[in-house]
Amino acid sequence: MALKFELVTPARLERSSEVHMVTVPGSEGDFSVLEGHAPFMATLRNGPLTIYASAGGEPETIEIEGGFAEVNEKGLTVLAEHIAG
Repeated sequence: MALKFELVTPARLERSSEVHMVTVPGSEGDFSVLEGHAPFMATLRNGPLTIYASAGGEPETIEIEGGFAEVNEKGLTVLAEHIAG
């Protein structure tokens, strides 16, 4: 099974895809989300959002600035204040 992942900024939907895992820079520390993760919400700090498209694949990193993340039965949504770069 794959994790439904969305990355959203105030300007637009930046990414919507099925991925293996995402590591998120939470304000209380980094956390990783796989398909089936328990629901929760977290505030984010500035840092790298790491996306793993497949289990053994090369990760993609996107620098984000602030925001929050929500994990629910539909997947992971990251609402970033800004994407660096």
